[in-house]
Amino acid sequence: MIKKLKTFLDGVQQEFKKVSWPTYEELKGSTWVVLGMSAFIGMVLFILDKVMTVLVLNVIMGR
Repeated sequence: MIKKLKTFLDGVQQEFKKVSWPTYEELKGSTWVVLGMSAFIGMVLFILDKVMTVLVLNVIMGR
């Protein structure tokens, strides 16, 4: 059991050495992309929700 755990952790350590970690500038750029896309998708969903609400109310209430 201990030998299997040690083998696993050795493998994990070897794989971590292969990882290409982003630079600080790449990380900042990616963060802004994620924040921008999240805001954009949030706005699109908000608009779709408002449009669907109006459509459903018009169908149900017959306005």
